[in-house]
Amino acid sequence: MGKTTLLKPEKENSPFHIMTEGHITSAKGYKAGGLHCGIKYKRPDIGWVYSEVSANACAVYTTNRIQAAPLAVTQDSLSHGSLLQAVVVNSGNANACTGERGLNDAFEMRRLTAEQFQIPEFMVAVASTGVIGEVLPMDKVMCGIKQFHLKEADVEMFERAILTTDTGRKHVAVQVVIDGKTVTIGGAAKGSGMIHPNMATMLAFITTDANIDQQAFYPLLRQVTDHTFNMITVDGDTSTNDMVLALANGLAGNQPLNKDHPQWGIFLDAFTYVAQTLAKMIARDGEGATKLIEVEVNGATSKEAARRLSKAVVGSNLVKTAVFGCDPNWGRILCAAGYSGDLLDPDSMCVALGGIPIVQNGLPVPFDEHQVKAILRRETVHISIQLGDGDGDAVAWGCDLTYDYVKINASYRT
Repeated sequence: MGKTTLLKPEKENSPFHIMTEGHITSAKGYKAGGLHCGIKYKRPDIGWVYSEVSANACAVYTTNRIQAAPLAVTQDSLSHGSLLQAVVVNSGNANACTGERGLNDAFEMRRLTAEQFQIPEFMVAVASTGVIGEVLPMDKVMCGIKQFHLKEADVEMFERAILTTDTGRKHVAVQVVIDGKTVTIGGAAKGSGMIHPNMATMLAFITTDANIDQQAFYPLLRQVTDHTFNMITVDGDTSTNDMVLALANGLAGNQPLNKDHPQWGIFLDAFTYVAQTLAKMIARDGEGATKLIEVEVNGATSKEAARRLSKAVVGSNLVKTAVFGCDPNWGRILCAAGYSGDLLDPDSMCVALGGIPIVQNGLPVPFDEHQVKAILRRETVHISIQLGDGDGDAVAWGCDLTYDYVKINASYRT
């Protein structure tokens, strides 16, 4: 079924419990499924998520000025009170740059899904991923949607149905106690190539049974997205289709959550963990990738400066290829930091690879080449950069750049 490794807690005394086999349906009241309808040759290519009651919902979208038809339809659905009860997703075809026909097809997907689940049309969100510029084979899509049945729910099939060049499913769920009630947050995602900060070819769906004030939900998602999904990069391309969609159906029975709730911080940490785990999975699964690269910046003049610098380093093709080749070429790290766009003092910069100092106060320091190469051979490569005594910090994630990335993308349509 592909790699589905779940990450361990960032802290030993975590206030939330990480479910061993957590999914988007781990929270109360959610079901999901998927099947093969014929968009792809033989793999699952259309899926659904359903909540037994209407859920508060919100979403963030790609910053690409060219946006696919499903995004417009989802935005239309959310404009009717920010409530959703179902999501329909297809892979293999992005339904982007398809004009009026593509928009009509996306609305038809919404209508058919609503009809199948016997809910209002505006309670359905639509998402698509795949090849740009080709119209959907709607005869096949319609046939697939008509096979959606709650009795045939299979969350693993949903997780497979949303994938494109991904090597495996991406899912996670955690539980936390709020007001004495067990609250669950689960998620699923897809993304492997065309991934860059500020959203890209990436779809992420997060569900929770928490009761959340609608006015607090979107700011929460926006804040968490900025520190997780918007801090990953694979290849610098920003797509037409990506979206992070969150649903909260309230079935856990807790008091409404907002910033004034005494346990808001605990919920925020748990929600952030789910998003960060999915984001790391996407970065690690970059097309052809063999390693996850984590760049941590401290001492910047501001939070935004730290974000820009960490993303510049993790997005540098020269840094990425050096990590792939296990070459401790620290000059490439300093070079990327230097063009990040913010003022910095090179004489105060310090860099470490896997905790081993390689640059101190802007100058190289002796290190054991074999020891550092061994660190670069690890599945996760940690690069830490200390700039000065500012209070800005950030972490960004990416992957190495390999020969296979070119192979995969050179034949994507064929």
